[in-house]
Amino acid sequence: MTEIERKIPGDAAADGADFVSQTLTSAAVLVVDDSRVMRAVLTKSLRDLGFTNITEAVDGSDALVKLREKPFDLMLLDMEMPQLNGIEVLAAINVDHHLKGVPVIVISGAEQTEMAVQCIEAGAEDYLNKPPNPTLLRARVTTSLEKKRLRDLEKLRMAQLQAEKELVELEKEKSERLLLNILPGAIAGRLKGGEKAIANGHAVVSVMFADLCGFTALSRKTSPADLVSMLNSIFTAFDLIVEKYGVEKIKTIGDCYMLVGGLPTNRDDHAEAVADAAMEMVAALERINSTKATELQMRVGIHTGPVVAGVIGKIKFTYDLWGDTVNVASRMESSGLPGRIHVSEQTAQALHGKFALEDRGFVECKGLGQVQTYFVNGRSPGA
Repeated sequence: MTEIERKIPGDAAADGADFVSQTLTSAAVLVVDDSRVMRAVLTKSLRDLGFTNITEAVDGSDALVKLREKPFDLMLLDMEMPQLNGIEVLAAINVDHHLKGVPVIVISGAEQTEMAVQCIEAGAEDYLNKPPNPTLLRARVTTSLEKKRLRDLEKLRMAQLQAEKELVELEKEKSERLLLNILPGAIAGRLKGGEKAIANGHAVVSVMFADLCGFTALSRKTSPADLVSMLNSIFTAFDLIVEKYGVEKIKTIGDCYMLVGGLPTNRDDHAEAVADAAMEMVAALERINSTKATELQMRVGIHTGPVVAGVIGKIKFTYDLWGDTVNVASRMESSGLPGRIHVSEQTAQALHGKFALEDRGFVECKGLGQVQTYFVNGRSPGA
């Protein structure tokens, strides 16, 4: 970054006199001429005007080398030089985006007016005749530097706007990812579309509850950090299984995991998908036990029937389920056995012929009385 760029003010209406004073002492100027005498004349003229940061280049090739070594705010460029003339130097600058912003004032002899015009067309800011008039030199130099300052200011503001835009897009993307972590994709899309109250009835879905047996006892002898880490490992494994089978995680309640198959998108095989996910979760917990030397087991309960599903809350959104089906599924879990998948009559009917079902008989369920239930022992051969 050049001194001029470092001094770009926040207010575009900076006082002109202050700008000129700062420019004369800070601007980096490159004087390019193959004549040592002319370089001396130009350098003295610039110093007389107050410029202190002046570098000389003996020809066009030397100028390009110096331009790439450090940034300059202005270049005074001779027309006729043995190693790259003025037009050739401008052409090289135009194809190098690092150099393209350097303003150039060409220095021409009286007989070089046509070439000076060509240089202006090639991108030079202005031109001066040799030897330059001090008043004209001051006017052309300060005008060129002011134009550069305004361009730099515009670039800075455009960069700031771009950075702000990217930040807004990043925050929007993070918000959308967070929303998708909380809500099913279809429901999140409806919320973003402007829907305020989302509630739908579903005629038949399969709801599953899975509760970790022995977790409370384990929590008494495990540090909080280790306990949370273990629970995170288990539920992360469950999340991947949920994604694999296309079912929907509803929530976790302590060490209990709730999911549903068949919503928000309807599917005919919801009971099968939930049973498959349940079997893989039981197997995943066994693998975690062997890795962490624990003896956790899981009771799983599944029931199939109608539910109401919707979004509640204004600050913290929650997608939840309501209805007798949810209550019965919870009873299937609480009345089940560790390491077993316990299902209701309705779920067993949905799984019939595709899963090996073990008739458990009638089981007393709180609030339901005697209920016929089954255990799922795996997929039926050939299913």
